Amino acid sequence: MSPEVISMREPDEPTASERVLLSSGRYVLFGPFRIDQQRQEVTRNGSRLKLQGKVYQVLLTLLEKPGEVVTREELRMRLWPADTHVNYDANVNTTVNKLRQALGDSSDQPLYIETIPRKGYCLLVQPEVSDKSPHSQFAHSQPSADSAPESSRRAGGLVFSISDIAIVLGVIGLILAGMLLGAGITRLWISHAVPVFPYPLATFFSHSSATALF
Repeated sequence: MSPEVISMREPDEPTASERVLLSSGRYVLFGPFRIDQQRQEVTRNGSRLKLQGKVYQVLLTLLEKPGEVVTREELRMRLWPADTHVNYDANVNTTVNKLRQALGDSSDQPLYIETIPRKGYCLLVQPEVSDKSPHSQFAHSQPSADSAPESSRRAGGLVFSISDIAIVLGVIGLILAGMLLGAGITRLWISHAVPVFPYPLATFFSHSSATALF
């Protein structure tokens, strides 16, 4: 029997092959966020986020090692040269907090960035790298203008075309014209139906008075 081989790697420890190569594509996607590495631009659902240079670098560092612990020392080396004299701990905390605010994340209930006590930080999502812009994919998935009315009819919606509206307006015009014509005929008929006396009214009344005297 061959001896049993026991792996010394922890089950949840990611291998080097599982790391994200950001150089393999222009766009990096995770959650509702999109990173355009060529323009160094981060957007959320199409709205641009204002990230300072060091905040952007922290995000890239975390994206390169999703699921792994990025130590505070790694961030320090990424953000500041060796001869820079700053309070590294305070500046790392401030930079990561700015990144969390931009992403709408929280240290208490993290969605993207988890704090690993006394070690560093860990990205909780798995990003995707692509050379294709998500906007072009979204445009292909949208229904065309010709298919929009048909889909609305299938959904039970009522869609009017320009010809339908013209027909309705024409019918309304005919109805109004008929009403006006009918009103004119009615007025003409009433004017001809009024009785015309052959003699003036004064002669009629005087004749009636004379007849009453005799």
